[in-house]
Amino acid sequence: MVLTFVLIFEFKLDNNELIISFIVFATCSKQIMDIETKVVQGLPIHHSSTGSISTPIYQTATFRHPELGRSTGYDYTRTKNPTRDNLESTYAFLESGTVGVSFSTGMAAIAAIFELFSPKDHFIVCDDIYGGSYRFFRESCEKRGLEFTYTNTSLIENIKKCIQPNTKAIYVETPTNPMMKVSDIIEISKLAKEHNLVTIVDNTFLTPYFQRPLELGADIVTSSATKYLGGHNDTLTGLVAVKDSELGERLKFIQNTLGINAAPFDSWLILRGIKTLAVRMERQEKNAITLANWLQEQKLIKKVLYPGLKNHPEHEISKKQSSGFGGMLSFEVASKDLVAKILKNIKIISFAESLGGVESLITYPIVQTHADVPTEMLEKLGVNERLLRLSVGIESPDDLIADLCDAMSC
Repeated sequence: MVLTFVLIFEFKLDNNELIISFIVFATCSKQIMDIETKVVQGLPIHHSSTGSISTPIYQTATFRHPELGRSTGYDYTRTKNPTRDNLESTYAFLESGTVGVSFSTGMAAIAAIFELFSPKDHFIVCDDIYGGSYRFFRESCEKRGLEFTYTNTSLIENIKKCIQPNTKAIYVETPTNPMMKVSDIIEISKLAKEHNLVTIVDNTFLTPYFQRPLELGADIVTSSATKYLGGHNDTLTGLVAVKDSELGERLKFIQNTLGINAAPFDSWLILRGIKTLAVRMERQEKNAITLANWLQEQKLIKKVLYPGLKNHPEHEISKKQSSGFGGMLSFEVASKDLVAKILKNIKIISFAESLGGVESLITYPIVQTHADVPTEMLEKLGVNERLLRLSVGIESPDDLIADLCDAMSC
């Protein structure tokens, strides 16, 4: 037996013409609730006058009011826009949250999260994080009086040792960027609750398709939708989803106040990308596993970092909390000269920043994504002049292997 509840929220003009209708499906049918179906269906906006399958792009700055004291529910796009509303509701739906909030970039999303806190608040942060996040914490947050302690959050004992009387939150990327460490979200969330702390998880690498931190106990999840959720390297957007609706409303207030929300067209591009998330993530993971195994066999490769490999230190933790290992891997080559050779001679894989698109991209973290991280911190982490990060696309794995092999003259 399948029970389906349909909730319809309508906005109407005076002539009773339906403008838009948000339809939310809740069902006990396993088939309907599978993540593969969720990413395709999302939470669609149905337009009564056209029956459009694709969410309309409401490319407008302002909205007409029917009369004084009456509203369609929209007045100014910085505050609220139907296309962006659909993206936010869809992301919350996929992450099992109550409220979703979208931003102009992934960094804008992180900035909004830290606007929730006050001077003298202390944060425990995974030591291996995206360089842009570290730069933001150091150059912006610390100037506002926020305090940070960086540690290897893969080890729960490390986190316990860092808790202070003024600690407010634990912030992790998992897997981390670029060393691919995995933190146990369930155990971290339990520890956080014991100390009345907020657990914040950057879920960019795995997305809600492979990992849903809110279901594992986290309070806030964020993602640079620019990456896998968009999937085509053609737009910038950041997303946040939360468990607590009051917290979500605070984030929406920050979004509106700072004006760092996602634009209607960018919102539409991310919605379009999400529809193919399942097929892309599955193919990218399959390709990544193939490349990781091949790289391990090459004499010129000294180390391969990928949670899907059985020799990865947190392989079992990853299996416990995620349904897949993703399409990101890092590897260390024999010499700095070999790095230059690879980056010059690759033909199919592009030497470029970013990740998560259908095209394979290779990045040199020490001079690109992590250029602003102190040398001593990079050395401790193992981010050295021989490390490369690979975002595996959906191309033929044989062609990707051949491209790397030719570039290395292996």
